[in-house]
Amino acid sequence: MTHDADHEVYRRQGFGAELGLHGNMGFLLVDFVNGFADPAKFGGGNIAPAIERSRDLLAQARALRWPVAHSRIVFADDGADANVFAAKVPGLLALTEHAPASAIVDALAPVAGELVVRKTTPSAFFGTALAAWLTAHGVGTLAIAGCTTSGCVRASAVDAMSHGFRPVIVEDCVGDRAQAPHRASLFDLRQKCADVMMRDALLAAVRRRDAP
Repeated sequence: MTHDADHEVYRRQGFGAELGLHGNMGFLLVDFVNGFADPAKFGGGNIAPAIERSRDLLAQARALRWPVAHSRIVFADDGADANVFAAKVPGLLALTEHAPASAIVDALAPVAGELVVRKTTPSAFFGTALAAWLTAHGVGTLAIAGCTTSGCVRASAVDAMSHGFRPVIVEDCVGDRAQAPHRASLFDLRQKCADVMMRDALLAAVRRRDAP
């Protein structure tokens, strides 16, 4: 089936409606940590450019006073919380609290007042306080950057939708170690649970919406 034919099937069946920007904006950066920035560990592909593109978006989010949350994968030093995710990808157990690979990259380091979610599953929402924190901050639409697109970004976007937030995947601020799953995940997310926008288009849309 061709790419155009794929789009036509989804269009005919009513997928892909635009969610739009509703309510206050929030920003989630998923697993932009040293280990995922390093091609020798869990990185590669277009993750490095996604980190670089996210720097300005994070600065803009802070200037606009969006609630900002970050996630990290953090397992216990002794592996006591090893789970099915770690059974599938055993190297993740090396991402412990003080392991350099688990630290958020310096370029996107959190500042005071920003939430840092520690997780042991793909979703930044599963078993964490993220949904409650976003609700307490009045967030309606959640911009999402991070890695990997096909893994933790996708899982977090699905859970964001499931909790009633409107996810916006920032296309040039998400990355994956391989491009086929990256592209397929963006297509699937756009059709089923999120809007997908480039960084500058998102910021322009926010400015238009919030103009006096």
